[in-house]
Amino acid sequence: MDIYDITIVGAGPAGMFAAFYAGMRNAKTKIIDTLPKLGGQLTTLYPEKYIYDIPGFPKIKADELAQNLEKQLTMFNHRYCLEEEVIKLNYHEDLIEVVTNQRSHYSKAVILALGNGSFQPRKLRIEQAETFENKGIDYFISDLMKYAGKKVAIAGGGDSAVDWALMLESIAKEVSIIHRRNQFRAHEHSLERLKNSSVQILTPYIIKEVAGENHLDSLRLQVAKSDETVDLAVDYLVVNYGFSTNLDLKDWQINSNRRGIPVNSDMKSSREGVYCCGDITQYDGKVDLIATGFGEAPTAVNNALHYIDPKNRTQPMHSSSLFQQR
Repeated sequence: MDIYDITIVGAGPAGMFAAFYAGMRNAKTKIIDTLPKLGGQLTTLYPEKYIYDIPGFPKIKADELAQNLEKQLTMFNHRYCLEEEVIKLNYHEDLIEVVTNQRSHYSKAVILALGNGSFQPRKLRIEQAETFENKGIDYFISDLMKYAGKKVAIAGGGDSAVDWALMLESIAKEVSIIHRRNQFRAHEHSLERLKNSSVQILTPYIIKEVAGENHLDSLRLQVAKSDETVDLAVDYLVVNYGFSTNLDLKDWQINSNRRGIPVNSDMKSSREGVYCCGDITQYDGKVDLIATGFGEAPTAVNNALHYIDPKNRTQPMHSSSLFQQR
């Protein structure tokens, strides 16, 4: 039986940085994730989207950030177990058994970096919408250049919808953004850029019909709370209504709620040896940023190692000192 010091469940940015820091602490580390590659939602949902809240980077694409984090990890010989879904945790006297849909893993401590759980896009609920999926209706953008020279509509009113519209402005032939309300939910700076852009803002409109032969070519929009309609010619519709998540921890024997897992200041959950970092982590005053997860990761690692062996320091040395010890 191969036993690890720390097993990290979740390979998003917080989980990846936790693995990197665990490597600096000479911890034998394993990462488990349901996705086929490292990066979590960064690489799966919005690889081409710019992120603006990473210290030291005025802006960086999500996929580039994930690649940088993966490059960091190459310094250590960590074990990756991808496309495995954790079903439950079993607690033994001095080990934690992480049970997946394929096998069991054994670890002295576990760090949960689950994000918001498994996720699915909220889809356009109108007739014929499913027919045009991947034939003009997209829920993910993996390659911006797919839309070069095309007429693109973005449906949604949050940060992601506005960001995609602004990023496509210089690539697509025409960009429109459709929202059912007059007010968007995006950051003020992004909204100011949207206002000053060439993006056509269509509010308050609801998508009522989609049409085309073998590929989407038009939308029928209806003014909210009105019978007035307008037709919009498009090549692509990117639906950005957000994502529904599934976070079912009932078999994990950990105190949790719909928002995540409550933790102490040392990132410890209700179970001995189980720590958390990233969006799954909940405490008073929590701010949900990637940068916050980066800060929580070393706290989780240091306290997990202290749990394994009380002689291990919980207060970290400078990174230069840690690498000199290797």
